[in-house]
Amino acid sequence: MFEKLTSLWSSSTPATPFDPTNPKQNPLNPQGLKPCCACPQTKSARDDCFLNNSTSDADEKCKELVQNHLACMRSLGFKL
Repeated sequence: MFEKLTSLWSSSTPATPFDPTNPKQNPLNPQGLKPCCACPQTKSARDDCFLNNSTSDADEKCKELVQNHLACMRSLGFKL
């Protein structure tokens, strides 16, 4: 009886995890960029904002730049 229940939840073939750097799995990222190398313009603007503002002010002042970087990363298929 329990074998039947377990077979309902388990799959016979292991699922291949989604790899956003694999152009075959992710057509949004045809160059196969890794997260560290994706969206360099928005990443550097975001980083500069955090470096040039005090810790207490940076969250509010850099909010739009962070959102822009997240949008860029998501446009390449990265799940954040």
